[in-house]
Amino acid sequence: MHNIFVSRRSILITSAVAATFPTLIAAPSALAQSWPTRPITLIVPYAAGGNVDLMARWVAPELAKNLGQPVIVDNAIGAGGVIGTEKAVRSKPDGHTFLLSVESSIVIARLVTPSTVKYNGLEDLMPVTLLGSMPLVLVGKPELGPKSAIELFKDMKANPGKYSYATSGVGTSLHLGGELLKQQGGVSMVHVPYRVGAQIMSDLAGNQIDLAVIPLPSVMQQIQAGKIKGYGVLGPSTPFLPSTPSLMDIPQWKRADVPVWQGIFAPLGTDTAIIAKLDTELRKILATPEMQKKFDDGGVTRVGLGPKEFAAFLKGESAKFTQVVTRANIRAE
Repeated sequence: MHNIFVSRRSILITSAVAATFPTLIAAPSALAQSWPTRPITLIVPYAAGGNVDLMARWVAPELAKNLGQPVIVDNAIGAGGVIGTEKAVRSKPDGHTFLLSVESSIVIARLVTPSTVKYNGLEDLMPVTLLGSMPLVLVGKPELGPKSAIELFKDMKANPGKYSYATSGVGTSLHLGGELLKQQGGVSMVHVPYRVGAQIMSDLAGNQIDLAVIPLPSVMQQIQAGKIKGYGVLGPSTPFLPSTPSLMDIPQWKRADVPVWQGIFAPLGTDTAIIAKLDTELRKILATPEMQKKFDDGGVTRVGLGPKEFAAFLKGESAKFTQVVTRANIRAE
């Protein structure tokens, strides 16, 4: 695999294995030993009820129990996650404010809206723990002709521009996942950005749009019920959707690995001993049977990468998306 693509086979691991990884090495400080001394704010830059907020609601009560202080979820919404992320970047690095965010606002936003996004997610925040990951899935309308991913790929090659694919908007990870398929496979598809994700599923099931690139949890039930076609996972095959193969099995798409992930970050300058302590507590929470069930029911893979491994993963994500955005000249402004 080309070195700019970080393989989830080698770096994304379940929490049971990740728990054996050493946390960030840091000498205990007086601040870390007494931390936390007051309630912790966990900024979520997306609306209540969404996937990111849901994970925060799973983790926050358990973290509060372990740390002995309330953990308050702050939904600071706007600009596709940018406003909440900026709020976290500007927060005091005193160990009492953290961010739960995703690839779109951490890595992609600055690439597709450079004139408005002033922070650098890899430099202005400190990675703590990569909590969970879910792959994107290439799905199709029920009446679409090709019966398999390889049949679909061959038809795409033979008929450039024949197929349209829907995503949740220009410059999203879903859009970039579709562009990655186009670039790697040398195929042409017409991008159809939607503002409302639920409308994609309605139009897809109603045969109004050919294809869509959607996160796994949003399509599991529809694929299993036969309401839409599951052509392939943009990443390794997943036990949550055993009937749908990996698109990486097709040679031209062997590097088509685009996970949607959720991780915890701290403002730059936060005591590294506090970060190490928080990472330890978070990975303990991920390892519990109760949390495993919540993740499994939601179609989310527990990951549990600590600060050092998370930072390496982020560099790979940045390199991958930078190449896609640059090559396609994607702008969302």
